[in-house]
Amino acid sequence: MPTTESTWPTRSALPTEPADARSAESAESAESARSAESVGSLPGAGRRTSPYALVAALLGFTVISIDVSAVNIALPSIGSSLHSGMTGLQWVVDAYTLMLAALMLSAGALSDRAGARRAYAWGVTLFTLASLACALAPGIGTLIGARVAQGAAAAIVIPSSLALIRQTYDEPRQRARAIALWTVGGSVAMAAGPVLGGLLTEGPGWRAVFLLNLPIGAVILLLLTRTERSVRRPAPLDLGGQVTAVLALAGLAYAVIEGGHVGWTDPRVAAALAVSVSAAVLFVVAERRHRAPMVPLGMLRERPVVLPLVFGFAVNSAFYGGIFLLGLYYQELRGMSGLEAGLMFVPMAAIITTTNLVSPRLAERVGRRPVIAAGQLIMAVAMLALLPLDARTPIWLVIVLLVPLGIGGALSVPAFTAQLMDGVPGERVGTASGLLNALRQTGGALAVAVFGALVVASDGTGFSLPGMRAAAVGEAVLLAATAVLAWWLLPKSVRH
Repeated sequence: MPTTESTWPTRSALPTEPADARSAESAESAESARSAESVGSLPGAGRRTSPYALVAALLGFTVISIDVSAVNIALPSIGSSLHSGMTGLQWVVDAYTLMLAALMLSAGALSDRAGARRAYAWGVTLFTLASLACALAPGIGTLIGARVAQGAAAAIVIPSSLALIRQTYDEPRQRARAIALWTVGGSVAMAAGPVLGGLLTEGPGWRAVFLLNLPIGAVILLLLTRTERSVRRPAPLDLGGQVTAVLALAGLAYAVIEGGHVGWTDPRVAAALAVSVSAAVLFVVAERRHRAPMVPLGMLRERPVVLPLVFGFAVNSAFYGGIFLLGLYYQELRGMSGLEAGLMFVPMAAIITTTNLVSPRLAERVGRRPVIAAGQLIMAVAMLALLPLDARTPIWLVIVLLVPLGIGGALSVPAFTAQLMDGVPGERVGTASGLLNALRQTGGALAVAVFGALVVASDGTGFSLPGMRAAAVGEAVLLAATAVLAWWLLPKSVRH
């Protein structure tokens, strides 16, 4: 899921992601830790604990989480209404997710420079206006452009909302409770998103999925007028690194999406790959030369950093890719309505929330290494369980087969996030969490790009079961490989 990310389910952009709701405090809050800590440590800062700030932050994260999962259920209706094929629908998801992934790397610095309240207001305003543009989009191109703006706004909202909570609640216990409410809100919203998306799509129509964001955005901005101003502090922006990161990810996504439909020898695909590779090289150059790079390259040579990044990419690609496949399977092959398709995900969402509560305790008892490896293996089994699905598979069996997908992700995400946080110095926590969230969102975006190309029928219309099975096998292989990496390369004594 894109959003929020957030939530795992995150991003996006099937977000942001219910599977990481439990770990949001340690990961996404760390993304804005530098700005938040500087505010919270000032004399008098955060002494007046205002409920308005918490409600505003919770609403922002919730609406991003809902939007991510609701849009995925609305995709078939969007395609029919705007006369778009699979390529356009893939971009409706990936335009959001890629901007969220790329801009998450530097959004924390923007929050520092502008102040948490001001940055949050900017992000919410942009997200609300972009939602209106989505709702009024006359064609698929306009909708994709508006989704780009939504993704950029979400990248600002997530770290600044947590910084807002941090400056408001200076007492550690109160702050922990506030952040717990923030994470639970995102998890519940992610679970409710598919149902709400189906209900709105079947009722007033898919445009209502975006119109819902307008009154919520207005309420958030009103609440912000009742919160204290945030202190601003200097924070260097890495514009060169940011621009090249966006170009590298966008070029790669374009090549994967278009290559699957028009062929890998098409000049446009070759040009996109060239842009992606060139931008990646320039990104490395920019990071080496910048006095305060958003991605210190030395971190990418450290095993405690690289392994969780790999795990995050694999887990999100499986989760978001799996939800993307099943959303189409339910509606395109089984003929379900949007509401019926949304209801199919409710049991899995409930299991994710429950398993998120179990994962940290289990890691304390048996260690993180077995929890991370087991989680990825369970997800690999879940992808292989999709192989026998066809148009006649009993619905109750399909729902049961979804259970391992939710359990595996919910087990592994909190564990490898905590592993990453423990593996970097305190001053690098924000950077590391930004990298993790960016790689997770990128994994989801590329899965949608690849899977979308595979599931289009040979005649260009309909849903291809062989394509879904090929995607499931490929993802299972990736997850099995990362599970082996976790078992062999993570330290054994990681109990806490």
